[in-house]
Amino acid sequence: MNIAPIKNEDDYQKSLSRLEEIFDAKKGTPKGDELEILSILIDRYEKDNFPIGMPDPIEAIKFRMEQMGMNQNDLAELVGFKSRVSEILNKKRKLTLDMIRKLSATLHIPTEVLVQDYQ
Repeated sequence: MNIAPIKNEDDYQKSLSRLEEIFDAKKGTPKGDELEILSILIDRYEKDNFPIGMPDPIEAIKFRMEQMGMNQNDLAELVGFKSRVSEILNKKRKLTLDMIRKLSATLHIPTEVLVQDYQ
C-alpha cells in the first residue's frame, strides 16, 4: 500500500485505476483501509478541481414544481398573481425576499440557491 496525495491529473487517473482494483476489499483489511483512504483523497481532489456550482434559481424552482406536480396556478398562491409567476419563470422579474422565504419553505429549495443572481 503506497498512498500519496493526488497532485495532478496523472495521479488522479492512477488513483481511480487503483480504486477499481480494490473496490470490493473488505473493511478492516489492509486493502479495505487503502480503499477508504484512497476514496477520501479522490473525493478531495474532485471537489478542488471539479467543483459543482449551484443550480440556477429559476431552474431549481421549475424542477421542484415538476417533482411536486405543481403548476403556475399553485405557484401563484405563493408569490401572487399568475402573471407575476410567468414573469419570474421567464426571468423577467426578480424574486423578492418574501418570495424567497415562501418558495424555500414550500418547495424545500435552500435559500442560498434562491438568492443567487440570474440572467
